[in-house]
Amino acid sequence: MKTKLLTLALMCVALAGFSQKGELKAADKALKSGDAASAKASLDGIQGMISGADEKVQAEYFFLRGKTYADLANKGDDAAFNEAIDSFNKVLTIEGGKGKYSDETNQRMAAITADLVNSAVDDNSKKEFKSAAEKLYLGYKISPKDTIYLYYAASSAVNGGLYEEALGYYEELRDIKYDGSGVVYKATNIETGVEETMEKTQRDLMVKSGAYKDPVDEKSPSKNAEIVKNMALIYSQLGQDDKALQAFADARASNPDDVNLLLNEANLHYKLGDKDKFKTLMAEASRMAPDNADLQYNIGVINMEQGDIEGARNAYKRALEIDPNYVNAQLNLSTTYVDEGNGLIDEMNSLGSSKADIARYEELKKQKDDLFREGAVILEDALKLKPDNPGVLTQLKNIYGALGDTENFMRIKKLLGE
Repeated sequence: MKTKLLTLALMCVALAGFSQKGELKAADKALKSGDAASAKASLDGIQGMISGADEKVQAEYFFLRGKTYADLANKGDDAAFNEAIDSFNKVLTIEGGKGKYSDETNQRMAAITADLVNSAVDDNSKKEFKSAAEKLYLGYKISPKDTIYLYYAASSAVNGGLYEEALGYYEELRDIKYDGSGVVYKATNIETGVEETMEKTQRDLMVKSGAYKDPVDEKSPSKNAEIVKNMALIYSQLGQDDKALQAFADARASNPDDVNLLLNEANLHYKLGDKDKFKTLMAEASRMAPDNADLQYNIGVINMEQGDIEGARNAYKRALEIDPNYVNAQLNLSTTYVDEGNGLIDEMNSLGSSKADIARYEELKKQKDDLFREGAVILEDALKLKPDNPGVLTQLKNIYGALGDTENFMRIKKLLGE
């Protein structure tokens, strides 16, 4: 009786092995004919038997499974990327990276990485930022040496407003001490006249061949300050202000000359109610770059956002001293006067019909109109430099309309082509 039972058990094992080999052959045949769905069905049929199979069978099974899911991913099933990667990793684990399927598995993993990145680029163009970030991060996990994918994953997450996900990516970049600086190799295609980027060896060969000219080695700056700044802004966005302040402190210690870091830290102190620290940092920023028109303009914008009209005006005026053609500074300087004038309207509307109220109304109306005219003078000066600037013309038209200045209102309308 025992002999018969043993024989029966051996027959079951033999049948199982025969079934596995048959389904693996069927899956391989289906893949060669481009039928990934049938290949998946064959592999699913023996999934429960694989754990007890020998290592050669397991390696073949996971190799075919990886190919199957990679094909499904290429046909639009984004969820299949993870399954393909998981299967290929199991092949490498079973074979120790040196078996029958290891070389091709590594090649296919590299191909999946390229597919993930290309798919993420497409997702970003369609504003599907969550999917793009996840694919780029997966590409980084497959190929950890390509840290740029992790950086781009963070950027995609930020673009999609996925701040917690972005923060996780940025923290990982910080932990691996990602720098992002390097050299970009470019040359101009003689036939098309277009400057192209390529690997250094390829670029040098193409220039030597005579097909390209004007080789350029372009240094890309470190992204460390940007990463820490973004981390600080996200911490602040999430209400983790202590971490945000520490991130700014770390960033400024590494990048003491980065004025934008200083401005962002100043803005955070204002948000936290520390106006003295805000003013100190703003003054420091101004001292760091006294002849930088863009900096003075940005200081004006921040002061304007914080309700400091005089501080904004002084910064815009300084920007215009440095660059008299700075149209945006002229527009914003004009806006400070218009906004101040508009701020008087609520009180005007609240007044009654008593003699005192009427006198107060006339006083406020004169103040408002004087402020509007001051704003108009600034823009008329801007028109002398940029006579066809639509932003300047539109704001001027609105000011003259509010003043009831029909003559100038119609003049500006004509300049706008209305």
